[in-house]
Amino acid sequence: MAYADGFVIPVPKKNIAAYRKIARMAGKIWREHGALEYYECVGDDLKVPAQFTGFGQMAGLKKNETVVFAWIVYKSKAHRDKVNAKVMADPRMKVPKKMPFDHARMAFGGFDVLVKA
Repeated sequence: MAYADGFVIPVPKKNIAAYRKIARMAGKIWREHGALEYYECVGDDLKVPAQFTGFGQMAGLKKNETVVFAWIVYKSKAHRDKVNAKVMADPRMKVPKKMPFDHARMAFGGFDVLVKA
């Protein structure tokens, strides 16, 4: 079954355009190196009933921030490892001097796909 890397990233709303530019390039690079799917989604409806924890609360959003929820799909964990090695070696992946978000607040992990419907 497939494998996915998932990300939750607090991003200042004023930086969404700059973030989108980086995300578009990253998506192109990941797909060129073999990722099956690449998604970057910006928070739109983050209000949840009080008995639940929303993405905003989970990400510790500050005023004027939103959440980017992203995932990349691979054939398997081994495929992910091969793709990511190629991506990290790609010269286009040079990290900008100033990122449009605080990378120390980004959460991510690798996930086995449990259900695909």
